Amino acid sequence: MEDLMHPIIRTGISYVVLLVFTYLFGKRMNSQLNYYSFALSVTIGSYIANLGFDTNLQFFPTLASFLTLIFIFFLSSLFSFKQRGFRKYLSGQPLNIIEKGEINEFNMKKAKYTIDDLKQQIREQGVFKIDQIETAILEVSGKLSIQKKEEYQPLLKKDKKDLLSSEIPIELIFNGVIITKNLTSVYNKEWVMKQCEDRKITAKDVRYGVVGRNGVFYVMN
Repeated sequence: MEDLMHPIIRTGISYVVLLVFTYLFGKRMNSQLNYYSFALSVTIGSYIANLGFDTNLQFFPTLASFLTLIFIFFLSSLFSFKQRGFRKYLSGQPLNIIEKGEINEFNMKKAKYTIDDLKQQIREQGVFKIDQIETAILEVSGKLSIQKKEEYQPLLKKDKKDLLSSEIPIELIFNGVIITKNLTSVYNKEWVMKQCEDRKITAKDVRYGVVGRNGVFYVMN
């Protein structure tokens, strides 16, 4: 019976210790999502497993070692909060993969980041052509943050509201069809085709296209 109760008690205490740690530091670790946090998570998992199941290890020395690790993590987090330079070495820093529409090959080599990695991550964000991206930043978490070029950015609700409130909005495309009755001598069919060509699309790709009061052609794909 004692052989059965021993691991049960160890597991219960280990679970409580893990809950306390998660309550105190879990949000910080999840928000950072860098290689330092990843390594610490793996180490903590190993400690908790040994505390709960490995009865060949003495419980209290192992617990003391675990608490020492948590204390070091707390001190390093506190120091990195006050010292930005230390935080850069502890957590890493973002890298510009695409700047002003151009791929930064130096940073890609530095991060061991291939063109296939880049294509996969932009596809996951709904972008299938690299030339549509103005800026792409590889975050310390390994995720890619992108900013599309202006002509490929979607029409926002605010933009549509501004268009509707303008004095002379001219609807020129609806559901991929050019509205010929709204064409003018300035905003004629050739002008519409040229606007679409500049955006590397065709009129059929446009769900809604309108000229605002400022003469800018807004499209919503």
